[in-house]
Amino acid sequence: QVQLVESGGGLVQAGGSLRLSCAASGRTFSSVAVGWFRQAPGKEREFVAAISWSRGRTYYADSVKGRFAISRDNAKNTMYLQMNSLKPDDTAVYYCASTAQVMGVMRTSTYDYWGQGTQVTVSS
Repeated sequence: QVQLVESGGGLVQAGGSLRLSCAASGRTFSSVAVGWFRQAPGKEREFVAAISWSRGRTYYADSVKGRFAISRDNAKNTMYLQMNSLKPDDTAVYYCASTAQVMGVMRTSTYDYWGQGTQVTVSS
């Protein structure tokens, strides 16, 4: 199994920035890619960004392109999500997830392991 622990969430004003971290442990060699998803109250969980461990290939939802940046530190088994120009619509619980698959990284069903989530609240 792969254990994932998110950190870095909090309250920020619109236009501000936050950096989320996701530390992976356990059978991390089985993880091919990691992703960030978010879920706002009353809404479905949605894809935000993903990155492959080996080549660092990145994927973004249209809603965050140009504002968010995903990165990884292979030596630390840690993934990051730098969030800039935050908007109230970005308010949600953010989850990181791990998958052993190379395809379909924008789908929640692709991921095998999930963190517990971290709350991000953007005030207007």
